[in-house]
Amino acid sequence: MTVVVWIFALLTAAIHIMVFVWEAFLIGRPAIHQGIFGVPTEDVAAVRLWAFGVGFYNLFLGCGLIIGVVAWWMGDVIVGRTLVTYLCWLLFLAGVVLFVADRMGLSRERGKGVGGAIGQAGPPLVALIALAFV
Repeated sequence: MTVVVWIFALLTAAIHIMVFVWEAFLIGRPAIHQGIFGVPTEDVAAVRLWAFGVGFYNLFLGCGLIIGVVAWWMGDVIVGRTLVTYLCWLLFLAGVVLFVADRMGLSRERGKGVGGAIGQAGPPLVALIALAFV
């Protein structure tokens, strides 16, 4: 089960690093701001600073997961498992927050953000479930 934890932790990291690139560097592209984040073109200037900062948070979280998996794999089980566990809980709960925000209709029509919430919460949840059996 440890390998399952590592795979889903690394998948979570990859998702967050990809989102970092979208938010920090590609937010000005219509396929990104409209297609992925549902931000109208006229609002990009207003969210650019937010997107840049949040993008880097995603990068740091993804890197933390990678460091945790590598530490665990290299034999520092306490440090690696602690990092992976904490960050998976953080990212799973962040996905729950996105789901709640979607249900409240905070940024777009209800139901339009469910995919993002599942993408945020799903992989770390699988890692957390696998962690329960390690």
